[in-house]
Amino acid sequence: MIAPARRAALDALASIDEGAMDLGAAVAQVRHTLRDDRDRALLLELVGGTLRMQGALDFQLQKYQRRAVEPAIQRVLRLGAYQLLYLSRLPASAIINDAVELTRRSGKSSASGLTNAVLRGLSRDLGRLTWPDRTETLDYLSVVHSHPRWLVERWVERHGADHAEQWVAFNNRAPSMCLAVNRHLATREAVASALAAQGVATTPTSRARYGLEVTTGNALSTPAFSDGLFLVQDEASQLIAELAETQPGDRVLDVCASPGGKTLALSAAAGAHGTVVACDVRLKRVRLLQRTLERCRVPNATTALIPADGPLPFEARPFARVVIDAPCSGLGTVRRDPDIKWRRAPGDLDRFAVGQRALLARAAGLVTPGGTLVYATCSSEPEENDDVVTAFLAERSDFSLHRRHQTLPFRDGLEAFFGAVLRRSTIG
Repeated sequence: MIAPARRAALDALASIDEGAMDLGAAVAQVRHTLRDDRDRALLLELVGGTLRMQGALDFQLQKYQRRAVEPAIQRVLRLGAYQLLYLSRLPASAIINDAVELTRRSGKSSASGLTNAVLRGLSRDLGRLTWPDRTETLDYLSVVHSHPRWLVERWVERHGADHAEQWVAFNNRAPSMCLAVNRHLATREAVASALAAQGVATTPTSRARYGLEVTTGNALSTPAFSDGLFLVQDEASQLIAELAETQPGDRVLDVCASPGGKTLALSAAAGAHGTVVACDVRLKRVRLLQRTLERCRVPNATTALIPADGPLPFEARPFARVVIDAPCSGLGTVRRDPDIKWRRAPGDLDRFAVGQRALLARAAGLVTPGGTLVYATCSSEPEENDDVVTAFLAERSDFSLHRRHQTLPFRDGLEAFFGAVLRRSTIG
């Protein structure tokens, strides 16, 4: 009988590989099939780890494969190889036997002998595997640290080999959970105390003013979560809302607002006499946003579905602050979303930039004179960040760069988020 966590992990990996879901959604879809908390923890380890180390796994597996195999078999081999290489506490015989059964379960019984031979060969040679030498910087970083070579090459060129290595190592560490406190209902200290009473230990985030990092315990199973006292939100993401410097009484537009972390922070800063209009282009995302705001009992925010292109429906009443968390490559969030690094290609950066420039142009006219436009991405790449801002400023002389913000993993210990605060002139 196949171990439940391995069966669920392969199903999740299939959903991700076939482009149907990202890591979080794929794990959530199969998690309910596991009753034991240990199996649920192993599921996340298997899926996240296999995706993180996919490049390294393929490098070793190809030594035992005479030819390329179809994706369903390669998924089984990667899952088995990850356990053999990186989870030494698990018995090799159980890993290999389950991999053979998973091959048959995938409808590929004819390949079960291949699966057995490849993984047994890998297991036999674990103590004498060879890797690229450190002197071959790009090969070493892309294979040993399992990142696409094109991406490693960009980071080495911009930041140097040492910083690039720190970056890829950061991406391969499992992230902790960060919480954004709902200041409508509680202070950071009060939420920390409420969680501590439920056996959840936290520490204040080092950069975000209202965040908590979970060190032990399950924060999502507590009354504090169900009562809306916090949201789950990365620390680097929390900093974007702080860039807006929203003042009490401000009218704020939050573009691409779902799932609602920025909206929560912006609405708390705007206060009882301010308001936030939170919008998104997909009805499913707007409904998620509505559920978030309802759970958190946000009194001064409304939601809106906006068209994917054309004018935004808010020209009659402009905003003191407009925040755009633009759709992007997501390459700044590889630690949390390891599948992204394998789904992106160099050409994607220019493609995203076209949409980002268009979104900035659509929103610019909604900013009051003297107001600010915050442009943000969770990308590490200049084509989506500084280049987009530079192009916008070249076309809009009534805006100027007030502040630029970029977190970098090797420097800040946070995901790579970008933000630019653009101020509109009071003249003209």
